[in-house]
Amino acid sequence: MTRHALLAAAVLPLVPALAAAQAAPVQTLAAATLPHILITAIGSGAPVVLIPGLASPRAVWDGVAPSLARTHRVILVQVNGFAGDAPGANLKPGVLDGVVADLHGWLAANRVARPAVIGHSLGGLVGLMLANAHPDDVGRLMLVDTLPWYGMVFGPGLTVEAVAPRGAAMRDAMAASYGKPVDPAMVNATATQLALTPAARASVAAYAAKADPRVTGEAMYEDLTTDLRPAMATIATPITLVYPSSAAMPRERADAFYHAAFATAPHVTFVPVTDSGHFVMLDQPDAFARAVDGFLR
Repeated sequence: MTRHALLAAAVLPLVPALAAAQAAPVQTLAAATLPHILITAIGSGAPVVLIPGLASPRAVWDGVAPSLARTHRVILVQVNGFAGDAPGANLKPGVLDGVVADLHGWLAANRVARPAVIGHSLGGLVGLMLANAHPDDVGRLMLVDTLPWYGMVFGPGLTVEAVAPRGAAMRDAMAASYGKPVDPAMVNATATQLALTPAARASVAAYAAKADPRVTGEAMYEDLTTDLRPAMATIATPITLVYPSSAAMPRERADAFYHAAFATAPHVTFVPVTDSGHFVMLDQPDAFARAVDGFLR
């Protein structure tokens, strides 16, 4: 089983037509609570937007955000419903479109022009969606173990229509777990699939336990049913793709998989990180920090 197949399977242990979203008026402030996201900003300088992945809080960036804030304005995005926050508007379909709309509105209101954007997994898909819909919102984009379509983890030749029923069942099962005690064995099993080091696994398990499963399920379903492969050839934003390899997915197979996934994108720099799981920034913090430094330089 490939590492990405493991990632697809790992969604299940979390269990104990996209509607367009309209953003509410955006406050012209350094921080804002919006319908779909919470934004905080630290530091000053060239802007960098950090978007975490599924069920993850902004704390996933703690290894790089403080140092970046010495020379950059670091804009931290957190999806409502993750990290124990209230779900806001994320209890209905349109989570990803809503996140994109909120972020676009906040950037415009705060006159943040063409920032660097770094997104992990689901957050990377949000970055791609933002670059596709609003090219001037993204000066350059770093994707951390992100794919243009999450369904690629299930195997070649599949379509959104083929995997949507499976995704809907996973979403509904997650939502049904709301209000029930979190099973530590389940979140720990999930963390074991997504990270390699004990410290990283502990963090990932804590993230999963605190996230609202209704929001996690809907966001996962939308991730699985959002296919940006047809748009990749027209996204002119320079992309840096950071991707992991490990015993579960050796470097040679990882290279082939990710290069094929982004074969039609016109401007991609590939940055492999060895001995890492899906949470590259937690498993290999030094290598990830070097990748971020190279991306921003």
